Parts: sequence; structure tokens; C-alpha cells
Amino acid sequence: MSRRKSRILAFQALYSWDVSKAPVEDILNFSWLQKDSEIKAGLEQAEPNEVLKDEETFASLIIAGTIDHVSEIDKVIESYLSDNWSLDRINKVALAILRTAAYEILFQKDIDPKISIDEAVHIAREYGTDDSYKFINAVLDKIGKNERSKEA
Repeated sequence: MSRRKSRILAFQALYSWDVSKAPVEDILNFSWLQKDSEIKAGLEQAEPNEVLKDEETFASLIIAGTIDHVSEIDKVIESYLSDNWSLDRINKVALAILRTAAYEILFQKDIDPKISIDEAVHIAREYGTDDSYKFINAVLDKIGKNERSKEA
């Protein structure tokens, strides 16, 4: 099982949370995940009713951590946006991807920021708009460099 699949689940869950304002418990129990729907695109095909436990465990960590720290994460993201940009201008898919990767960079010190950035860029290429991966890469690269400089 791969962490990329977990990251895909996490960004989808955060997108759903941001759009629907559903309770965190509903997001974390993955009741929104329809096994045979397009939501599952990019994930290995599972038998009906099979629960993707490995992916859900890592995804739950990312989701819960991101939601717990969302205001702090948003402030960090916003600090690296151009002057004429705000979080409101970022499409919801890109914002969910940014938040998950920023959470990993800021709070998951056992994960190399380069891995989090690379995964976010890959997910953005697959799920985002044509150029969103460039935007996501630029913002996350700044966050990653800042965090590395703090550690040095």
C-alpha cells in the first residue's frame, strides 16, 4: 500500500470537509468514500466492502492533523502567496493539496519535505487544473526552504 494513496484520500477528505463543512468525525470515518465511485480514482481497485485500512490510517493522521492546525497552516500558506493573492482565490482542490502537504512539512518532521512536495505536485498534476501543480510547487518549495533553514 502506498502513501500516495493515503495522500489522495487525505486531500479528497479535506476538500470534502472544506466544501461541505461536515463534522470531522464524518470525514475521519470515511463514510463519504464510495468504493465504486470516481472519488476512488487513483486508488487500487478493492473488492466491494473492502476497507483500505493502510491508506486510511496514514490519511487519518494527515486529515486530523491538518484540521487541528488549519488556521496555522493557512497563515503559513498565505504568507508565501503573492501580494494580490489570498486563500479565497485558490481553487478548493489546490487548497486541499496545499494544506495536506504543508501539514506534513510543518508537523511531520520524520518526512523529508522534498517527498511531501513531490507527492503534492504529482497529485496536483492528476487532480488539479493544468497549471495548479506549478503554483503548488512554488508555494510548498518556499515553505520547505523556510522550515529547512529553521532546522539548520
